[in-house]
Amino acid sequence: MADPIYLDHAATTPVRPEVLEAMAPFWNGRFGNPSSVHRWGRDARTALDEARERIARCLGAGPDEIVITSGGTEGDNLAILGVWRTRRKNDHRNVVLTTPVEHKAVLGATHQAATEGAEERICRMTSDGVVDEPSFDALATTDVAVASVMWVNNEIGTIQPIDRLAAVARSRGIIFHTDAVQAIGKVEIDATKIPFDLLSISGHKIGATKGCGAMFIRRGTPLEPLFHGGSQDRGRRPGTENVAAVVGLARAVELAKAEREEEVARVSALRDRFESELLSRIPDAVVHGRHAPLRAPHITNVSVPGVDSESMLMALDLRGIGCSAGSACQSGSMSPSHVLEAIGVSRELSGAAVRLSFGCLNDESCVDRVAAVFASLVEKARGAAPAMTVA
Repeated sequence: MADPIYLDHAATTPVRPEVLEAMAPFWNGRFGNPSSVHRWGRDARTALDEARERIARCLGAGPDEIVITSGGTEGDNLAILGVWRTRRKNDHRNVVLTTPVEHKAVLGATHQAATEGAEERICRMTSDGVVDEPSFDALATTDVAVASVMWVNNEIGTIQPIDRLAAVARSRGIIFHTDAVQAIGKVEIDATKIPFDLLSISGHKIGATKGCGAMFIRRGTPLEPLFHGGSQDRGRRPGTENVAAVVGLARAVELAKAEREEEVARVSALRDRFESELLSRIPDAVVHGRHAPLRAPHITNVSVPGVDSESMLMALDLRGIGCSAGSACQSGSMSPSHVLEAIGVSRELSGAAVRLSFGCLNDESCVDRVAAVFASLVEKARGAAPAMTVA
């Protein structure tokens, strides 16, 4: 078998050597607890503060606006529940507004708020996978406590008009959160230019370790912590900080920002090459979100009528090609995609969807091989050709 090909970068990425190098001193020699007052603690605190400042600079924020989290799921929950619980008590705003294509962390947090008495509002989507702005505008009334819209969709890669949506929210006193887990390193993120109030990122999507992320919380944003029992992060996220992971996250965020334009161009070319090759071989294949006004460079989601995704994923895996049926948080269940359902994709096509996400482990040669293998497997499934043997 030829070398394996990893096409699931939207699920996770390998830790970058530069990140490992930055983290290494904090696993042993510089092991102090940053809350301790002795020299070991002060050394750890200095490293933690410097890492926070570096993350902040990359996001157009101040270091006091950065809260360390365990990743996107915690950040999404902190944003929605933390803001809603506070504003319900203080401002009598009881509505959570979001979209039907969010990550399950946002949808789950919104549902949890509803079990505690919140009103859920879900805006419509276009068939291209973009928020229907008139729907958002109509639902964004002055009783909304918090609105949450993901910047880049993790299943189909569509980019949402965060600048316009955040501006609508701000004009009505609504706290606006965006899940930027798939956006960081793919779009420009600058809190001085776009009026979002909260933003979540996760390190393992950009070459840092799993279990570490960050949250931008604009100064003055009302927010109740999820956890209790410590004063770390100004009481917003108590618990002893993982200094090594935070230092690694800072390095990964810096690299993602510095390399963004070049990497976006490279990965976009890979995605476009794959889609062009695939559609030339399988003209009736459907690339979901392909005609959206803006797409992230790294994600393509394709359905072939009559070919179910579970069989396709297994066949690809047997040929050394790794991809998924959608979000890594739910792909193991093989349930129909809530994202595709929300944009009106038929159950047949939704059940055939395969997500391929490109990144640092890919180049043109592997893209060409995957397109050829994919087409051969479709032909086999349709009974039009014998099985393809890949060396």
